[in-house]
Amino acid sequence: MPGKVRVIPANTNEPIKHVVIYARVSSNTMDQLESLKAQISGLTKFVSGHNNWKLVDIHIDIASAKKDSARPAFHQMIEECKAGLTDIVVVKSISRLGRDTVEVLDAINTLRESQVRIIFKQEELDTLTVGSSLLISTIEACTQAENETRSDNIKWGIKQRASNGSLGFYRRKCYGYDKDKNGDLVINEERAEVNKLIFDLYLGGKSILGIVKELKERSIKSPTGKDNWPKRSIEEMLSNEKYIGVSVVNVGGEEGQIYKLNNSHPAIISKEMFDAVQKEKHKRSNVVTDESGTHRSSTKYSSMKK
Repeated sequence: MPGKVRVIPANTNEPIKHVVIYARVSSNTMDQLESLKAQISGLTKFVSGHNNWKLVDIHIDIASAKKDSARPAFHQMIEECKAGLTDIVVVKSISRLGRDTVEVLDAINTLRESQVRIIFKQEELDTLTVGSSLLISTIEACTQAENETRSDNIKWGIKQRASNGSLGFYRRKCYGYDKDKNGDLVINEERAEVNKLIFDLYLGGKSILGIVKELKERSIKSPTGKDNWPKRSIEEMLSNEKYIGVSVVNVGGEEGQIYKLNNSHPAIISKEMFDAVQKEKHKRSNVVTDESGTHRSSTKYSSMKK
């Protein structure tokens, strides 16, 4: 009858390495917290697979990708490393340690000066075995890819909020409106009367310069509190659908997509008056369409009511 076999682990005499995990997510939303949970679980399992490693701390930050966002846990980890309390820092990926190439390299240099080894699990990079030039080039490539992905995600999020009406830009304030305690647009009655006056004056035949002169004569200050209204302010007001309760957002610049949210806030100007102004503006634009196409006519519009 064979006896029982007892396995005796080899005595490596290797000193215990004090290991910390650093994890970061950009917000406390449910999906980000799930990501944080996955980071910690995966890295804890990785650390436990090494006999002479001892997990002594887990540093967690909930901080956005913005350069100036606070990361108290990160700075605490750095100080502990400088004090000689840590041998190895384990991070899920390069993007979790820093928000750009410069920040990552600064952190790596600081940790190396403190004789601390850094392991990036996702990229399979280990500062103990990887040369500086390869490490830097890999970090630069990964950071660039992460920035592009983050930018795409931000644009996607903006488009999603624009399409479902939750984008904050819809509630951007303009002359004639204030914001209530909930951040919603409400009419500023005093300024709304000025809005109506400007539309009335334009439909009454006043030119933009004529309106500027009229407002000055009536001692009505510009949006910035000056005596003279800029022509641009008048022109933009007469074209702004916000005054009929429609918020317009352009996502992506000149080649982007236009989103319109109807009835997003109370209207100051009726749609009928707004449409009448747009027709009048086209009439005064000196643009005609005939058999030769769209072009400027040989005569300019002239208002008798300057």
